[in-house]
Amino acid sequence: MGKLHQGEFKPKHPEKYKGKFPIIYRSSWELKFMHELDDRPDVVYWSSESVIVQYFHPYKRRLARYFPDFLVAFKNKEGKIDRWLVEVKPYRETIPPITKKRQRSTTKLYQEATYKVNTQKWEAAEKYCKDNGLRFKLITEKELYKYK
Repeated sequence: MGKLHQGEFKPKHPEKYKGKFPIIYRSSWELKFMHELDDRPDVVYWSSESVIVQYFHPYKRRLARYFPDFLVAFKNKEGKIDRWLVEVKPYRETIPPITKKRQRSTTKLYQEATYKVNTQKWEAAEKYCKDNGLRFKLITEKELYKYK
């Protein structure tokens, strides 16, 4: 696996950011989404990894903490505020793993475990959102680069 693209994001509109500084991105896709949030006029505020969602970890067999990537408040067309929890993930991690010929068993197990843990996190995030008046959205490279 290649080197992760990580760093510190410096917003042009820091008044829209309602989280802790410094703002850390953990992938180039998170960085792209941060730029979109910072530039969009319909974004009222946003934060990064500011919400904690408890979920049951299927392998550790205990409660664990999940920090969704973003909390975002948008002004919708009616002028009301919609709040979203957003997770940015590679598309391949959002679908059940596809086994390839000559794939190492350790790779297959890792992909299956990642998918299982992710689905547990996302189910917990959906419930958290329902209980707290938010909506949950998974964003992949397909959405990020849809209009390129």
